[in-house]
Amino acid sequence: MTLPAFDPTRDLSIGRIIRAPRAAVWAAWTDPASFAQWWLPAPTRCEIVAFDPRPGGALHTRMSEDGGPFVPHMDACFLEVVERERIVVTDTLSAGWRPAAGGFMSAVISFADHPDGTDYRAHVLHKDAPDRQAHIDYGFDDGWGTVIEQLAALVEKRIS
Repeated sequence: MTLPAFDPTRDLSIGRIIRAPRAAVWAAWTDPASFAQWWLPAPTRCEIVAFDPRPGGALHTRMSEDGGPFVPHMDACFLEVVERERIVVTDTLSAGWRPAAGGFMSAVISFADHPDGTDYRAHVLHKDAPDRQAHIDYGFDDGWGTVIEQLAALVEKRIS
């Protein structure tokens, strides 16, 4: 898969160095039980409905805020999964490549070796500038930044 170049008018990017081996970060992304621990900003809880990290596989989650009932969060599809290197997911499709209602983004998650652990990056693509702005308005930096911090805390704790 040829990855798109970053387009500052439509895309967002966030990342950090996680002080853990790439294999540990990858495992936290591809194991549903681990994924549920960090995927949503605490104290929101994540429930995995379907999780099949392979092209065409489902990424379907629900969320519970303040201990309330679980409600729909994300119904997405894995587009590409390259072991310990890259995961591409979109909410414009659901499992089995079916078109999804209301989707507006695709994300390329990359994992690379770094002298201090893993260089973890998310390149989030939108169809246009208004969708990009809507994602910013939803709290992209706080939300995605928080879950990356939670991912880091989970894997760094496991290796210490």
